[in-house]
Formats: sequence, C-alpha cells, structure tokens
Amino acid sequence: MTRQYFGTDGIRGTVGQAPITPDFVLRLAHAVGRVLKQTEARPTVLIGKDTRISGYMLESALESGFNSAGVDVVLLGPLPTPGVAYLTRAQRASLGVVISASHNPYPDNGIKFFSAQGAKLSDDWELAVEAALDTPPVWADSASLGKTRRLEDAAGRYIEFCKSTFPNALTLKGLKIVVDGAHGAAYHIAPKVFHELGAEVIAIGCSPDGLNINEKVGATHPQALVAAVQAHQADFGIALDGDADRLQVVDAQGRLFNGDEILYLMVKERLSRGGKVTSKRAGDAVPGVVGTLMTNMAVELALKDKDVELVRAKVGDRYVLEELEKRGWLLGGEGSGHLLALDKHTTGDGLVSALQVLQACVRTGQTLAELLADLTLFPQTLINVRLQPGQDWKANTQLPIVTKTVEAELGNNGRVLIRASGTEPLVRVMVEARDATQAQACAERIAATLR
Repeated sequence: MTRQYFGTDGIRGTVGQAPITPDFVLRLAHAVGRVLKQTEARPTVLIGKDTRISGYMLESALESGFNSAGVDVVLLGPLPTPGVAYLTRAQRASLGVVISASHNPYPDNGIKFFSAQGAKLSDDWELAVEAALDTPPVWADSASLGKTRRLEDAAGRYIEFCKSTFPNALTLKGLKIVVDGAHGAAYHIAPKVFHELGAEVIAIGCSPDGLNINEKVGATHPQALVAAVQAHQADFGIALDGDADRLQVVDAQGRLFNGDEILYLMVKERLSRGGKVTSKRAGDAVPGVVGTLMTNMAVELALKDKDVELVRAKVGDRYVLEELEKRGWLLGGEGSGHLLALDKHTTGDGLVSALQVLQACVRTGQTLAELLADLTLFPQTLINVRLQPGQDWKANTQLPIVTKTVEAELGNNGRVLIRASGTEPLVRVMVEARDATQAQACAERIAATLR
C-alpha cells in the first residue's frame, strides 16, 4: 500500500488547503486515537508546536480529535521537535505530536508523530492511521472522553535535558555565542541553554510574531548569523531552523560549516578521546556512520582514513535513523544540518548537536577550522532539469552511456548522482569532484543528455 497523506516527515502542506485544515486534523487525531486504543485502554498524548499563527487552530483541532476518541492530552506549548520527542519518553506518554512545518515559511504547517520511545513511527503505523481515516468515527460517550491539561514547565525540563548532554567537567565560560532561533520553537529555549552553561549569549531570531518564522533568519538563511557573529566579534554562531532539529555553525571568522563537516567533527572528536561510534549491541562490527546520497565524498574518504565506514541512506533524517538502528551505529546526518547522536537523543536535535561541536572545541582548545583542517569538501554542481509532460527520463538510452563515461573520467576523485524530485517534474543531476571546473563540465554533459 502507498500512503495518501503521510510524507517522509509526517503530514505537511499549506494552511487552509487540504490536508492542513481544522476538519481534517480533527479527523486525523480521532483516527490516531482509535489506533492507540487498540493496544492501550487510556492513552496519553503530548502536543507541542512551533510559533506559526496557525498552531493555535491546529492544536485545538488535535485536542478535540484526541479527546473525542477517549485519549488524554498534555499541551506543551511552543517547544522544539526534539523536545517533544524527549518529553514523550520522559513522561511515559503513548505518543508525541508536533505541529510544525520545520524550515518552511509561515503559511505552511504540518503534523508529525513520535512513538512512546521518542522515535519516528513506522510506515505500518502510518498505514494503520490512514486506514482508520477511511472508516466512520466512533465518538466516545461523555464518561469516556479524554481530558486535557498543560505541562507548565515543559521548556525548563527540555533545557535541563540539553544541558545534561554537555560534560559536567566543561564550561562555556569565556565564549561569546550568537544564537539564532529562526523566530521558531526554540526562541525561549536556545539562548538559555548556552547562557546556563556559562556563555555570553547574543540572541537573534528570537522574537516570533506568528508570521516571521524562518524569515531571513535561522539555519536556512545563515547570512544573518554570519553578519551578527562578525558585528559582535563573537566566537561562534549557532543557527537553528523553525522546529530546532537542524543546525548551522559559524566560527569567529564568519565561516559557515555545514552538516557534513559537523558530522565528521563529531566522529573525529569521539575517536580522539577513545569514544565509540557504535552501540554495545553492534559488538565487533565495523565502526560506521550514516550519511545520505548527498553527503560529500570528501567526508567518505576522510572517514575511510580513520577506518570508519560511511553508508549512504536516502535523503531524509528518517532514513538515516533507520539505517543507524539497523546497524547499531550512533552517528549520522545530512549536509542540511540534521544530525543524529543516538547515545544522546533518539532523534535529530539542533541544540544537542551544537553542544557536541562546542564540546570538541572547548576540550581541545582548538578552533573549528583547526579541528577540520584535514577535511576539504569536494565542489558539487547540482543542475535541475525540468521534464516535459509525459517524458520518461529513465527510457533515455544515451543517459547511462554518458553517465558511465563521466564516472570513468572521475574515477576515485568524484561521483555522479541522478535522482528524480519527489515533489516537482525535475531530475536532479549532481556531480562532485576535487576540481570544480570538472564537476561543472561533467554535470552539464549529463544534463544536456536529459534535455
């Protein structure tokens, strides 16, 4: 079966257009509640949200839908996605729900779910919910209706959790850090985490008005962070996205470090102090890290020099997580800044990842540039080729011939990735090589074949 509503990260769309309407969201919560009640007599669900104005409406619809199915609700208010995942586990709740469209602009919103263990749910669970959506509702009678309460100290609990992932023996005292909350879910949390660990904090992107989330700030617009770091002569800049599961880092020189570089740094820091990149259940398995199809080849080669294998998952932190769990590995991530450290948290967490980076710098006394001196990312050229109506790009007989020729030219010094867009009639051609001119020329040759 294929999913009708669920995408790679929950259900997302433009508010006021199906499926992000209050009537559908009420039905969705009712259906989820019925699925939960198949295995639990009195489930409890936590609901958190980011700062979009539509969050109030969708929160009310979810609350009514769950209550109508006999499910109790705990409202967390604005809270990062990983904060909801943490509290779901800590509160022994049946399910965690996040109202957010992550890095999208404010007219969009979405709903995503976490299991009782604080992890993303399976395709089978999502299919069960969609099946329940296709059946008539079964309203609970008055005596069986769910109740709602608010967890007043949700933000404080999550702040303490984030701080607990930073070594007690270390401090951020003496560091000046610019923190960009993207006017999103971490606006009232991120500055406090770094301040309470000793840093001097300059906060930007921490004044949400319901309409400005991700607007010219945050991990998707790091220029604001670079400018603020330089203006304040700060030591570091930390940028999150709207729901704070994505991270970008800037050093004192204003250089931006992406998720691929941060992932390599996390691995290198672990190994340098004798730490593990595999869980105990992995036994004597080859130590490894999970990236995606887009992870820079330079990271793969640098890890290989340290006898660490890189496995590529499909693009999306959900698929990175699945691969990590399957192999018993701990670290993975994407160039976009979604990073996973499964011995710290069950899901990607921008704040926890930032503390891993700062930990490495504080422990060694080195700058980010010094710690990453042995890694130089390969230049990447990405060309989007728009398909004509009805065009079957896979039937192009010249494409595999040209692609093989290019791959032979690149040898071990580059690679080719061709994939269809999941949302638009596009084929994405990506070539990376040690030489930027060669990457550009090779990508153009392949793209011309598709055109």
